[in-house]
Amino acid sequence: MQANVKWVAGNTFLGLSDSGHNVVFDAGSESAAASPMEMVLMSVGCCSSVDVVSILQKAKQSFSDVQVQLRAERAESAPRVFTKINLHFVVTGNNVSEKHLARAVQLSAEKYCSVALMLDKTVEITHSHEVVSEQLK
Repeated sequence: MQANVKWVAGNTFLGLSDSGHNVVFDAGSESAAASPMEMVLMSVGCCSSVDVVSILQKAKQSFSDVQVQLRAERAESAPRVFTKINLHFVVTGNNVSEKHLARAVQLSAEKYCSVALMLDKTVEITHSHEVVSEQLK
């Protein structure tokens, strides 16, 4: 895997992935885009969400929405690394099994999410979840 990051102006940078996708970063106060640390946080959420969705689909769970609410704490002084991250999954659907969701989150955390497993070496990562019943029309 390879990537390239190019300075645009000020504290704005453009990342280009090996697969040809562009991402804008903003490391300063311009707020032109997400910061590198915000990207890391969103990456752990996306990586784990991919796992949870896939596992729930394989378990034939009927859901219409999966969101992960991410909360992180950072060190007070440089380097301002993450010290804690919580991933709270909210799955909306029809008769989604709490047991299946808990198992999907656990499998992602312990076996599949490479981003979380990489960060877990230095960050306290916790997970929580809830099922929201979908209103039938």
